[in-house]
Amino acid sequence: MSVGIRHDDLRRRNRAMVISAVRRAGQASRTEIAATTSLSHSTISAISSDLIAEGILAEARNAEVGTLKRGRPQVAIGLDPDAATVVTIVLLFNFLAVSVVDYAGRTIVEERRKLKTFDLGEDELVGECIALVRRQLAKRDAAGRRILRIVLAIQGTTDAAGHTMLWSPITEHEGIPFGERLAQAFGVPVTVENDCNMIAVALRWRDPERYRDDFIAILLSHGIGMGLVLKGELFTGTHSSGGEFGHMVHRPDGALCRCGRRGCVEAYAGNYAIWRSASGASEDEAPISDIDAADMARLAAAARDHDGPEREAYRKAGEALGYGFGSLFALIDPAPVALVGIGAAAFDLIEPSLRAAIAMTAGGQHSKAISFATETDEVPLIALGCAMRALTFIDQEVLAGAAPVRGRDVA
Repeated sequence: MSVGIRHDDLRRRNRAMVISAVRRAGQASRTEIAATTSLSHSTISAISSDLIAEGILAEARNAEVGTLKRGRPQVAIGLDPDAATVVTIVLLFNFLAVSVVDYAGRTIVEERRKLKTFDLGEDELVGECIALVRRQLAKRDAAGRRILRIVLAIQGTTDAAGHTMLWSPITEHEGIPFGERLAQAFGVPVTVENDCNMIAVALRWRDPERYRDDFIAILLSHGIGMGLVLKGELFTGTHSSGGEFGHMVHRPDGALCRCGRRGCVEAYAGNYAIWRSASGASEDEAPISDIDAADMARLAAAARDHDGPEREAYRKAGEALGYGFGSLFALIDPAPVALVGIGAAAFDLIEPSLRAAIAMTAGGQHSKAISFATETDEVPLIALGCAMRALTFIDQEVLAGAAPVRGRDVA
């Protein structure tokens, strides 16, 4: 019996390696798969033949990927788009987006909409998600597809199991069991993820050279969030999604934060904090609920134009971020940083005081080695992270098994 178990485990592992190699490459020849996985050519041929027969992989006969010195051109193998379908949900402050994605990672249908998240009750908030998913699945290109997994990314803290939103600045309600409610509605497994963690997942897929073993994704927007990858693994806590960089304490008993506590990094570097400081309001003043992107752009333009309260607000933001990074780098050593979100558009205003603050900390001894990259729109990255989270789970835990398991049709 034990020999049989070992053989099944080996077969599953080898199938998973082949699927993973194809997903990474997009399309790859059997020779390229062998080079990536170190499996023998005979093993690759046997596994790829099985996966093609099962409708998991497909030969792209019009896409020759290379020619040997002698013999026929090699034929590329790709992921069969119809092997599985996943749904991604992005739920942010006053914003909801749903995408239906095929097994090859291509978006079939998608829709974005605005909604007053803070004005909605728990049932209404979950209901909006369910309704938008149903609407996308009813569209012609998505109708009748078999959904194998749903991944929802949300601002705030989720439980370690990925079932429940514990706390979020988008709503006054806590402990919302989004995973359970969505699973009941659609009859498929659902994972609830922190939005910044999904940004980190997306960056690693999109640019694996820069974002490989250790890196940090920071969301600079109305709030401040973090996705942290260490030794190639996304960091999560034992109880929650972990990585609450924005709520590390910058100044004890300092400025009022959206979370209700004082002195958080976010209370100095979030959009509402920069706006509050630039307008000369008291740090005790309740954070404004939302600020238009155009207003933040005008604030940044004023800071670039002249030395005044606007520039000082960005200096304070950079200082808070820098001390936070310095404390973090004292623990893990410097790593590449991606700054994502509308706040990244003002990185030129933040960077001088940010780097100066890092240099004053224990983590700043290698400050010159720290590299920053910026991207101003977080939504595509969050959606990509959700899709890859869902698809790689299907790769490894469902389709790598001896017999493919199909999801149920949902509408």
